[in-house]
Amino acid sequence: MQKRRMIVAITGASGAILGIRLIEELHRAGVEVHLIISDWGQRTISLETDYTVEQVCALADTVYPADDLAAAVSSGSFPVDGMIVIPCSMKTLAGIANGFSSNLIERAADVTLKERRPLLLVPRESPVSRIHLRNMLTLSEMGVIIQPPCVEFYTRPKSLTDMIDYLVGKTMDELKIEHELFVPWGGSE
Repeated sequence: MQKRRMIVAITGASGAILGIRLIEELHRAGVEVHLIISDWGQRTISLETDYTVEQVCALADTVYPADDLAAAVSSGSFPVDGMIVIPCSMKTLAGIANGFSSNLIERAADVTLKERRPLLLVPRESPVSRIHLRNMLTLSEMGVIIQPPCVEFYTRPKSLTDMIDYLVGKTMDELKIEHELFVPWGGSE
């Protein structure tokens, strides 16, 4: 059985820890991770977490500079099982929605779409404008999974870590990757 291969991109939107935890859990699930971090994503990692960019990069199997439009993941001939942008800035979401491949994250997402592979975006903005909503609708109509990081309470989270794990688990659920981050809803007791 061939190992699954996913592209993970971290942009400058708040919530860098979501991308970091996803990479950790994908590795735990045996998934090969190809990582792209935008310049602002690198800055956000240092502002919001105790991780260094180097530590985050060390979690991935392969790391690509965000300005390397000749990277392997910029071509449809490079086989991957899908792509996740977590967190996804509204700038990146707009670039993807409009086919504006100004960096490797947007180019890899464009390739993911043209190859009809799963693309999941975790947009981090609140409130959202009509422009944001239109871009999300455009992407949703193309089959992109739009998964805002909404907090839930039915698992009775006791900490921020519980909430982060739930959000990462929901992302993995969408990609059909098994995890043990939370117990799925089983109905009322």
